[in-house]
Amino acid sequence: MVNGQVVLTAFMGIFLVAVVAWLTRLDSWRTYSPAGGGGYGDDSATVHSEKPSGVIRWLTTVDHKDIGLLYGAYAVVAFAWGGLSVMVMRLELSYPGTTIISADTYNALLTSHGITMLFLFGTPIIAAFANYLLPLMIGADDMAFPRINAIAFWLLPPAAFLVWAGLIFGPFVDGIAGAQTSWTMYPPLAADSTVAGTPAGDAGALNPGADLMMLGLHLSGISATMGAINFIATIFTERGEDVGWHNLDIFSWTMLTQSGLILFAFPLLGSALLMLLADRNLDTLFFDPAGGGPILWQHLFWFFGHPEVYILVLPPMGIISYVLPRFAGRKLFGFKFVVYSTLAIGVLSFGVWAHHMFASGMDPRLESAFMAVTLSIAIPSAVKVFNWITTLWNGSIRLNTPMLFCLGFVSNFIIGGVTGVFLGAVPVNQVLHETYYVIGHFHYIVMGAIGFAVFAGLYYWFPLYTGRMYQQRLGKWHFWLSMIGTNLTFFAMIFLGYGGMPRRYANYTLTIGPEALFTDLHQLTTIGAIILMIGQIIFVYNFIISWLEGPKVRDGDPWNLDEHGMKTKEWEWFEQNKILPMTDGGEPVNDDGSPPEPRADGGEVSSDEMASADVGDAGSGDDQ
Repeated sequence: MVNGQVVLTAFMGIFLVAVVAWLTRLDSWRTYSPAGGGGYGDDSATVHSEKPSGVIRWLTTVDHKDIGLLYGAYAVVAFAWGGLSVMVMRLELSYPGTTIISADTYNALLTSHGITMLFLFGTPIIAAFANYLLPLMIGADDMAFPRINAIAFWLLPPAAFLVWAGLIFGPFVDGIAGAQTSWTMYPPLAADSTVAGTPAGDAGALNPGADLMMLGLHLSGISATMGAINFIATIFTERGEDVGWHNLDIFSWTMLTQSGLILFAFPLLGSALLMLLADRNLDTLFFDPAGGGPILWQHLFWFFGHPEVYILVLPPMGIISYVLPRFAGRKLFGFKFVVYSTLAIGVLSFGVWAHHMFASGMDPRLESAFMAVTLSIAIPSAVKVFNWITTLWNGSIRLNTPMLFCLGFVSNFIIGGVTGVFLGAVPVNQVLHETYYVIGHFHYIVMGAIGFAVFAGLYYWFPLYTGRMYQQRLGKWHFWLSMIGTNLTFFAMIFLGYGGMPRRYANYTLTIGPEALFTDLHQLTTIGAIILMIGQIIFVYNFIISWLEGPKVRDGDPWNLDEHGMKTKEWEWFEQNKILPMTDGGEPVNDDGSPPEPRADGGEVSSDEMASADVGDAGSGDDQ
C-alpha cells in the first residue's frame, strides 16, 4: 500500500503539468464552420469544410452543438454515479443498525451523492441544453467565445475525478478515503476530518480525499463561471437581427438570469473553499472558533447555497414554460409576468440564505427578517404555477411524453414548494430542521421538479439532436415509473420527518422512539427508490437504442407545431440542416456524398442553392 500523501502530491503535480500543456495548444485548435451556420472568428481565415472525425473531433471541437452533447454525456455519467450511491444508502437504511455498509462508507456516499447531483449533474445538464439550443433559439452562429466554451467543459472531467478520488483510491491506498463532510462541509469537522471521518486533533492525519473533493468542487465552480460569462455575452451580442428583448424566448431569459446568479454566487463559494483548504493545510483560523468561527462558513456557504437552488431550478422552469405550451396548443399565458417573476426570483434569492440557519442560534430579529423574505419569494414561484395552469386551461392538450413530464413537474413543484413554505416559518423550522422532512422537501424540487423538466426537454428535443424518434411507449413507462417512484420515495420522507427521524444518520437503532414506524417508512422509501431506478434504466435503454436505431425523422416539424403556429427557430434550423444527409463530421453533403463547395463567408452551400444550380444548368432560368 502506498502512502496517501505521496500519491496526492504526485497526482497533483502531473495534473497541473497536463493542464499547462493542454492550455498551450489551444490556439492551434482547428477552425471550422458549424453545420448549418456561418463562420465565426476571422472570416478571412482558412475554411475547413469538414470537422475532424472520430475521437479528435470530440477532443478539439468548439462547435456549441458538440459541446452541448459532451455536457449531456458527462451529466448522464454523473447522474448514474449519484444514483448508484444513493441506492446503496437506501438499501442500508431499509433495516435498523449496520447491515451492508459501515457508517464511514455511508457518510462518504452521502457526501459524494450530494455534491455529484448538484454540481456534476445539475449544472452541467442545464449547460448541455443551453449550449446546444440557445444559439439556435436566438439566431446566433455559435457562442460568443467558442474556445472558452470548450475550456469550461474540459474542466469538468478532472473536477469529477477529484471529487470521486477518495472513494476510488480508498480501497487501494493507505491514508486516503472518501470525504465524510456532507455536501455542506460544515466546520469544525470539515476543517479537521480524518480518513475515519472524525476530528484529527493535534496528532491525527487529515484525509487527502476531502482536500481533493474541495479542489474538484472549486474547479467545477470555475467551469460554471466561465460558462455563465459566455451565455451572458452570447445573449447580449450574438442575437439575430430579428431577435430583440421584446421577443426573446423564455428559456433564454431564464438562462440569462441563472448566469447572473452564477456570477455573483460561485466566486463566493470558491473563496470560501480556499479559506477552508487553508484552515485544513496551513493552520489558518478563518472558520476556527478562535478566529472567524464555524458560523462564518454557514453564512458564506448559504449565501451561495440558496441562489444555487435557483441556479438549478430557473432554467428547468424555462424548459417547462417553453415546452408545455407546444402540447397545450396555446401560447404561454402571461409571458411578461413569467419573465418578471424570473427576474424577481433572481434578486430575492440573495436575501433568504439565513433560513438554512434558523437552528444555529442567530438573533430572532434577523430570523424574522429572513422569514419574511423567504415567504415572499414564494410569490413569483406561484405566479409561474398559475401561468402554467392557465396555459393548459381550454388548451388542445396532447399527452405526449414531454407533456407528461411537464405535468409531473407542475405537480411535484407544488408539493415541494408548499413544504418549503412551512420550513420558511421559524417555529416550524425549529422542529423540522434536522429531520427527513427537509430531505423530502428538497428532493421534491431537485428530482421531482428539476429532474422531470430535464426529461421533458430531452424527449421534446430528441429529434432535434439525433434526427430520430424515441420509442414512445417506453417514454411513457419511464414517466409513470418516475412519477410513482418519486412520490413514494419522497412523500414517505415527509412522514419520516414528522415522526422525528434525523437526517444524515447512517442507522436508526433506538432504545426509545418509533423504530418500527421508521423501519416501515424507510422500506417504503427504498421501494420507491427501486421503482425510480427501474424507470431510469428504461430511460437509458430507450435513449441509446432510439439514438442508434430509432426511426429517422423525415419531417422538419415532428411535433406538428405549425398546426397552432408554435414552430420556433430551432425547428426551422432542424428543417434546413439536420434532416439533410449528414457525414460523420456533421456537415451537409451533396447527393453523391461529396462535400459542398465552401463559401467565402465560412458557411456551406445550402440544399436550396444546390437545387438552384442544378435547375440553372438545365436551362430553366428559375431561381429557387
